[in-house]
Amino acid sequence: MTKTITTRYDVAEHLRTPKEMAAYLEACLEEAHGDATSIAKALGHIARAKGMSQVARDAGLSRESLYKALSGERSPGFDTILKVLGALGLKLHAKAVLESGSTAQPSAAAEARTSRG
Repeated sequence: MTKTITTRYDVAEHLRTPKEMAAYLEACLEEAHGDATSIAKALGHIARAKGMSQVARDAGLSRESLYKALSGERSPGFDTILKVLGALGLKLHAKAVLESGSTAQPSAAAEARTSRG
């Protein structure tokens, strides 16, 4: 009988293009239901895919502080989130949520899109 060898899944290995990164962040925004630490963790996955050192430089942060901010163990400041989004080439866009009843679950109020220029 052959042994099955498994490895730990790393989402960062599957985020190769800006479109994939934006789609992943958008999905995480949809599923987070207001949990800022899970959004920070998703940004951390994207930053690792792009290269944490480069993202830290582009965001004007130290690599260590970027790892801490995006670890998912704490909620980073909104200014940090905006710096990281800019360094990743992503933007947040607001969109109106239409309620169709008192029990309607709103979709994410922000979309991640790749920035162009």
